[in-house]
Amino acid sequence: MVNDRWTIMNSVSELEDGQQHKSQRMGCSYFLCTILLFVAVLLAVTATGTILFMNHYQAPPPGSNDGPPLISTNQDEGNALVTVERGDGSRINIFIDPNCPDYNNNFLRLEGVQTSLLHSLTHHDTDLKSVKGQDRALLVKLAEEVATLSAHTGQLKLEYESLRRGQGNLGQELSTLQTEQARLIQLLSESQLNMVKVVNSVSDALNNMQKETGNLKTKLKADLQRAPVRSARPKGCSNGSRPRDCSDIYASGQRDDGIYSVYPTHYPAGFQVFCDMTTDGGGWTVSL
Repeated sequence: MVNDRWTIMNSVSELEDGQQHKSQRMGCSYFLCTILLFVAVLLAVTATGTILFMNHYQAPPPGSNDGPPLISTNQDEGNALVTVERGDGSRINIFIDPNCPDYNNNFLRLEGVQTSLLHSLTHHDTDLKSVKGQDRALLVKLAEEVATLSAHTGQLKLEYESLRRGQGNLGQELSTLQTEQARLIQLLSESQLNMVKVVNSVSDALNNMQKETGNLKTKLKADLQRAPVRSARPKGCSNGSRPRDCSDIYASGQRDDGIYSVYPTHYPAGFQVFCDMTTDGGGWTVSL
């Protein structure tokens, strides 16, 4: 209904503008015609005044009984606008053709359009009065909705400010995390380098231990080959007991390196071993 009302108002405005432009055109034409007529009358008056002025200062010939010129208007000769009759009987006719068109029909049509427009506006005012209550209710409802939207907009603005502050805090925390990440990456790189160094050191130590073990085995074999045979039977404890290992043999008083027979608890039959009685206090059992 509001759209219809706006459409009617726009149509009325366009009609009023069209009629106003037409009225302005006709008014301009009428005004132009009036100006032309006024100029013609002014020219006629000017010519008449000029003639009178000339007759006033020009002396009449002797013996003439010519009277003053007679000025008349609306004569029958050729639709003369002004006629000047001189004393000698001659006439001066001033003509003008206004060429003003007849706008009576246009004025009648304009009056009819104005009457129709007034009638339409009257009915439109009646319709506006009938829907005035509905429009007022719509305006009240619209005002309430605008107030609600304003409150909601304020709430959204507060939430936006809170989110923006939170975003700023998150940005600062993200920068801190990025700095910490860079530091951790650097520490990890350094740890990897240190780990590589440790692995290399352990590998070198293992290689050295393996070399030393190989050297010890070679030396042991050489020592075993050079060891003198003191008796056909392996040595035992000096007191005749059955030793469990080389430490028992060392405890019994034996101080010479060599091959001895030991009888461990888990193997009562016994077997032969090489006993080192000189290294680090002696009593070391070396399997053959």
